[in-house]
Amino acid sequence: MGLFKKKEKKEQKEQTPKSNVLLAMPMFNNGETFDLDKVISYLLSDWGIEVTDIEGSSGTVSFSVHGEMVVLGTVAAPIPWGDIEGTAQYAYNWSTATADLKDHNSHILVTILSSNNSDKERFAILTKVLTAILATSNCIGVYQGSQSLLIPKDQYLDSAEALKSDLVPLDLWIYIGIRRGEHGNSAYSYGLKAFDKLEMEFINAPLDLRELHTYLSQICGYVINSNVTFKNGETLGFTAEQKIKIIQSKGVFVEGESFKLEL
Repeated sequence: MGLFKKKEKKEQKEQTPKSNVLLAMPMFNNGETFDLDKVISYLLSDWGIEVTDIEGSSGTVSFSVHGEMVVLGTVAAPIPWGDIEGTAQYAYNWSTATADLKDHNSHILVTILSSNNSDKERFAILTKVLTAILATSNCIGVYQGSQSLLIPKDQYLDSAEALKSDLVPLDLWIYIGIRRGEHGNSAYSYGLKAFDKLEMEFINAPLDLRELHTYLSQICGYVINSNVTFKNGETLGFTAEQKIKIIQSKGVFVEGESFKLEL
């Protein structure tokens, strides 16, 4: 189902510059870490990626993938619970996250450093590296604090398959929050900033939570896949006739400015 942008009214305001570093943290319950040889082998066999410029040991290593510098560093300690507790409470995709992660005792810092590749290409590389770690270890899940995401192993591996069809695995890159209200339901994105876009929100919309989640997911996927930058006063729609207003103002569920989508 396509999305159609329509006439704008005024220019979008400037945003705070995003960080060019991508970070994710696979977690383990038994003090484990990655096996470098297995990770490299998986990247080649499953994704057709040849790793180059390898430096370091299995505990801390860097290598290049399609022009990206990837750094893997083992931390023999849990992620501080205060960092992930709030995310775990809102992780509707992982209802047992609080119990499952309470006793994790090691994690890996997976870092993608800045490059000239597009944001979509860089996130795809991060996802492929993470699948190589997940598929070849006893990792229980991934924490991505900048996107407010906690993703269990099986979901991550399943969703990553979308990349093989050149689709966006949105649930691995963006958190879609949903809130029930007395005067309508709300939904918001968290993570579009990493793609140099404003976050988007539906506020008190006349749709149920499932419909709102679907709407906002489709719009976010369109924005990332097509690298679309909306402007204040434009409209968009799922048909040529539909007009969803785009209004830029102070965020309700997110910090800074956001685009409010009005049905």
